[in-house]
Amino acid sequence: MTTSGSPGLLRPRALAPGDLVVIASLSGPLHARYEPDLREAEAVLERMGFRVRRAPLLQVGLQHWWSAATPTRIAEEFNALLRDREVRAIIAHDGGQTVFGYLDLIDCDAVVTDPKPILGYSDISLLHLVLHQRTGLVGFHADLATPGLGGAWRRSSPARRGDLEDLYRRLLTGTEAIGALPATSSWECWRPGRVEGPLIGGVINRIALVQATRYALPLERFSGAVLFWEEMGGLASYVWSYLHVLRHAGVLDRIGGMVVGVPHAIEGLDGPDASPSLREIVLDVLGERDVPVLGGVEFGHAGPNLPMPVGIRVALDAGGRALSLLEPAVAPRSHGPV
Repeated sequence: MTTSGSPGLLRPRALAPGDLVVIASLSGPLHARYEPDLREAEAVLERMGFRVRRAPLLQVGLQHWWSAATPTRIAEEFNALLRDREVRAIIAHDGGQTVFGYLDLIDCDAVVTDPKPILGYSDISLLHLVLHQRTGLVGFHADLATPGLGGAWRRSSPARRGDLEDLYRRLLTGTEAIGALPATSSWECWRPGRVEGPLIGGVINRIALVQATRYALPLERFSGAVLFWEEMGGLASYVWSYLHVLRHAGVLDRIGGMVVGVPHAIEGLDGPDASPSLREIVLDVLGERDVPVLGGVEFGHAGPNLPMPVGIRVALDAGGRALSLLEPAVAPRSHGPV
């Protein structure tokens, strides 16, 4: 397919009760100790009203280095799912370190022919960015199956689990805008201001690294965008460096706003006496740029994820600690053949 220029927004088709959702190893392998979490994830999806199937590579014992299989085999399975009309959504079992190995093997024609929701975060955020760049697909930076739906959700309160199930179901099946995402006391205004724009982001190391490849998002994709990002592991100085990469690349000069997720296991940010804080790091790199910043939003590795649909228009009110989805993330089922 031709990928020059910037494709328009491509919404996946809405899911309906009874639709097939496939859990796939798009990056890391399935370890035996996480089999109970995976079964719980299947139960969550079934409670939402969907049929659930595991892709063939999602088996305990299948592993190549740090991956579920070689990048070529993972791409073959992913492409088969993209082409299968019975499959109406794909959710990644886990993250990992593999997606960079098969970016050049993805069947983007299949994505355009039959757009379907792809869910996941961590390494999967790279898929969302690249497929959005190449096809316009709205990607679902949302919970992974095993550590998310079957792990972090299970450890949450029953009320929180119920709210998340309802939110995800509405996002995947409804063609009306969700509106305001549910805010909590962890949300902090780091720089006040209001802005509307497309939601673009993921794990910050993937955002920075993909800009060094031929799959880099053109700068116009960031013009007026609300950049959301989170990070896990490494050092606080790494986060500072990744932000400076985006500054040097011109990204921070283009964005209209920023939403920062809850950091997880980053050395130098733990504890009440940590210095600098994540807020200080962000504001230091932004400098005098008049960019509203909302911090402490629940997406990423730290726990249950609020869904962040890549590409749809949002309203950010950092001072009011509010983030609203202004557009539906899916298209009506009548929008083209299924």
